[in-house]
Amino acid sequence: MGKLKIGVLVSMSDTIENEIKKVRDLGLASCQLSTWNPESYTNENAARIKKACSDFGVEISALWTGTPGKHAWNFTEGPTTIGLVPPDLREMRVDALLKGAEFASKLGVPDTITHAGFIPENPTDPLYEGTIEALRKVAVRNKELGLHFCFETGQETPITLLRAITDIGTGNLGINLDPANLLMYGKANPVDALDIFGTYVRGVHAKDGEYPTDPAKLGVEKAMGEGRVNFPVLVPKLKSLGYAGALTIEREISGDQQIVDIKRAIAILDPLC
Repeated sequence: MGKLKIGVLVSMSDTIENEIKKVRDLGLASCQLSTWNPESYTNENAARIKKACSDFGVEISALWTGTPGKHAWNFTEGPTTIGLVPPDLREMRVDALLKGAEFASKLGVPDTITHAGFIPENPTDPLYEGTIEALRKVAVRNKELGLHFCFETGQETPITLLRAITDIGTGNLGINLDPANLLMYGKANPVDALDIFGTYVRGVHAKDGEYPTDPAKLGVEKAMGEGRVNFPVLVPKLKSLGYAGALTIEREISGDQQIVDIKRAIAILDPLC
C-alpha cells in the first residue's frame, strides 16, 4: 500500500485561490473544501476552484457541506440545532445538502460530508425515522451523481452511526472520521471505534482533543500531540483496515498559531503515513 496523503481543511471564501495556494505553500497536495453557504455553489465558483487546483497541483478529496441556520456546538442546544435531527430544520437543510452534492459533482469531487446531528441512540425514538428518511434522500441524490455521502463523526456513538448507515442502506455511505470529535463529544475512544465502523472510513480529520468534563460543554480541541488521540496507533490501524485516503489536518483556531500547529501536525503525521 502506498503512502497516505496529508491534506488540510480549507474554507470557501471570496479569495478561494489564496486558500488553495496556502495548501501548496504548506508543501501539501490534498485538501477538503468546507462551505456553509449554499449560495456559493455557483458555476463561476466551480470554475475558479478547478482552475486554482490545477494551477497549484492540489486535489480536493471531499466537499464538507455545512447547512444553514443556527448550530450550537454544545450538549444543551446541540440536539435541537445540529444536522437533520431537528424536524423544523430538515427540509431547508436537505435542500442545501442536495445542492452541495450537485456542486461536488461539478468539481469532480468524490465525496460530500456533513454532521447528521445527534442521531437518537434509541431507534424507536420518534425523531429517528424522520432523520433516517431525510438522510436517505440526500444519500440517494449523491448516489445518482456517482458520489459517496459521508457522516462526520461526533454527535453519535459509533454503533448508532453504524445502525444509521445500515438502515439508510443506499450502498454509497461512508464516514469522515474526526477522532477528536469522538473524544470531545464523549462518544468513543477513536482507536476502539474503528472496531465498529472502521471499514466505512473514507476520510479523516487529523485533529486532536480531550474528553468533556463539563456536562454542558464539549471537550477542548488541542494542537496535535497535546490531546488524547493516539495517532501513532490510530493511523496504522486505519491502514490495516485498508484505508488509503488522506489525513486532512483540521485546527480550529486562526492566525499565525494555526499555521504553526498545522506544520507541527505534518511533522507528526508524515512518519506514520
